[in-house]
Amino acid sequence: MDSLKSEIAATAARMVVEEGLEWGPAKRRAVRQLGLAARTALPDNEMLEDAVREYIELFCADTQPLELLALRRLALTWMERLAQFRPYLCGAAWHGTATRLSDIYLQLFCDDPKSAEIALIEHGVAYVPRTVTGFNGEAVDALSLSSRCPELNDMIGVHLMIHDLDDVRGALKPDARGRSPRGDHAAVLTLVRAAEHVQ
Repeated sequence: MDSLKSEIAATAARMVVEEGLEWGPAKRRAVRQLGLAARTALPDNEMLEDAVREYIELFCADTQPLELLALRRLALTWMERLAQFRPYLCGAAWHGTATRLSDIYLQLFCDDPKSAEIALIEHGVAYVPRTVTGFNGEAVDALSLSSRCPELNDMIGVHLMIHDLDDVRGALKPDARGRSPRGDHAAVLTLVRAAEHVQ
């Protein structure tokens, strides 16, 4: 069973890196591509993350670090614009597995859930409202927009997930591996400066 999950994870990892697929759809498509039953047990996100890191190391080691740095710089730009909403970066750009095909995910913690939307309207930013699953498994509002990344010369999806201010304490609990599942502006800036020092 574990070897089957590893095979699904490896196939899904290629789709995540090469096509920019989200993890859930990538796992399901990997099952179909491998000709397995739809009810086949899927690898967990930790296993897929390990497979993604392995794929990047093998096939993208020369390009991915610069792409990740560009995305984190773009994330910082939006975090500065949205500072009043206590933004935290999460997902692949935070965990270090993002490539130029990855989107940026920011979690905002607002007193008033409509305030971030009003701020975008006031600044003339076009966005699409959606509902997504939050980190506690509940439905949360999300505002999706496209932002030009000068370093990658491409448009990048930026998704703003709107949470209540009270949720911020729970958001900072370590994940299953003891890591912080998201980072504030200072934490992201530290990662960017460390990467710039290496360049």
